[in-house]
Amino acid sequence: MMNVVDSFSASYAKARVKFLEAAATAGLTVTSHLHPLSGRDGEALAMDVALDGSPDASKLLIVTSACHGVEGYCGSGVQVFALHDAQWREKARAQGVAVLYVHALNPFGFSHIRRTTHENVDLNRNFQDFSKPLPVNEAYRALRPLLLPEQWPPDAANAQAVARFIETNGMAAFQAAITRGQHEFPEGLFFGGTEPTWSNRTIRQVLRDHARKAQRIAWIDLHTGLGPNGVGERIFACRDDQAALARARDWWGGQGATPVTSIYDGTSTSAFLTGLMWIALYEECPQAEYTGIAMEYGTQPMAEVMLALRAEHWLNIHPQAPAALARQIKQQMMDAFYTDTDAWKGQIISQARQALFQAVDGLGA
Repeated sequence: MMNVVDSFSASYAKARVKFLEAAATAGLTVTSHLHPLSGRDGEALAMDVALDGSPDASKLLIVTSACHGVEGYCGSGVQVFALHDAQWREKARAQGVAVLYVHALNPFGFSHIRRTTHENVDLNRNFQDFSKPLPVNEAYRALRPLLLPEQWPPDAANAQAVARFIETNGMAAFQAAITRGQHEFPEGLFFGGTEPTWSNRTIRQVLRDHARKAQRIAWIDLHTGLGPNGVGERIFACRDDQAALARARDWWGGQGATPVTSIYDGTSTSAFLTGLMWIALYEECPQAEYTGIAMEYGTQPMAEVMLALRAEHWLNIHPQAPAALARQIKQQMMDAFYTDTDAWKGQIISQARQALFQAVDGLGA
């Protein structure tokens, strides 16, 4: 078994090498979907896919990282550790479960320390039916003038206006207004896009290639940035389906010890969202019974995470910013989505490993 801390990496390029080496050590073939752009250090970018198990397996667990680029620093570590974990791999084989690892759904954001894709799109708001009118976020429209001011850091007037909004409406309303997603302002925060992104199209191809023979599919999508530091919230990631929710709570709930929350009943730290990535599984793999969660690990208080997101988006539209300020903002972004301590990494692996075992038990039941 690989050392927990050594499973994590300080750059996308190093994370990709560790994933490819882990897959090779496990005797797995990797399919690499190359991204059209390069990384921050000129490295090649790719969505790398490894299947551990039979391509004809009727039970499939999908484990994905970096839907929101920078969050891949956490998710990649989980995947690398799992590929080196002989006990885990034997557990899945014994239950007849194939495991599909998708490393770096959004490699551009992973490499460039951005949450968004190269199109400035939040991938987890991009799975809409673009032939129909897109959702309108009136609350974001009203807040927009405050979120990305001309100068950074914001001046006192801007900070006071934001503070007044939060004091009047609450942090939950501030979070929901911004994070729900919007399709109106391409340079804005949580932009869901007006067409499918490269990552959207590519993960759909991955599902068509690897998941159309499975009759039962589970999906654990690894995220960071919400909740108490180091705590992994299991967020129900399916349609508003009571049968699927019951399965998810039965599989991952730990008889109440590790509760599964939901955006549909208000129990999740996440706001209600649309255009979520798992919609693709219903569309690409209609033959399967699907049960999924987003594993959401906490880092910093919400106010600090939101400030980091605002700063990084400001930097994206002000590339001429002083180098020292740019470095500060990127470090602020890393800190908001990745706690670089041995203790935090240990918490991540421990909870992820538990969720992996729970998923296999659920699929195998």
